[in-house]
Amino acid sequence: MLVLSAMSEIFDRDPRFSLVATTSTAEGFLGTVMRVPVQIGVIDWNLPALGGQKLIEVLRDQATAPRVLVYGDNAGDLPRQALTAGAAGFTPRNGPVEGLLNTCAAVAAGQMVFPFLDVRELQSDPIHQLTKREKALLEALSRGLSNRQLAAEFEISANTVKFHLSNLYEKLSVTSRTQAVAFFFSAQISARSSGDS
Repeated sequence: MLVLSAMSEIFDRDPRFSLVATTSTAEGFLGTVMRVPVQIGVIDWNLPALGGQKLIEVLRDQATAPRVLVYGDNAGDLPRQALTAGAAGFTPRNGPVEGLLNTCAAVAAGQMVFPFLDVRELQSDPIHQLTKREKALLEALSRGLSNRQLAAEFEISANTVKFHLSNLYEKLSVTSRTQAVAFFFSAQISARSSGDS
């Protein structure tokens, strides 16, 4: 709570911002942004209960959701995870306070701010261009499910399965189920090996 009150004071003193609310839980954050128009939300990745990643994913489906900035440790893969989840920016906790304020201002102006990542490189990976449904479909394909089984699992028609699969193949630049599954496993392996480095 000490961090919350210190951050509140910092934002209160900066004329570029007007503080709407503070909360120490993901549920409190969701409750606030559903009721009150908020342009930017600053969250800790390790929010109690729900966690930052899940919170951002829930917000992605809301038309009036604020742009989210993750304030956290720049160790490991956290900036990349925040970007992949759908955050608009990342600021390291160990950086200067001005960095947080300036990043918030840039995010409010519509920019994506990830100081430790080459965003272009991430966006060139086709896996990041898939929708949540397409990622789930690809994972189900890797388990060897037939079109009929996919239709049952996703509660959609066989024709809709074919439609999703053709979109999936196009995004991955593959022409068959086998190639798509091979792509999935090679992406899993490279994600694991980059996580170990």
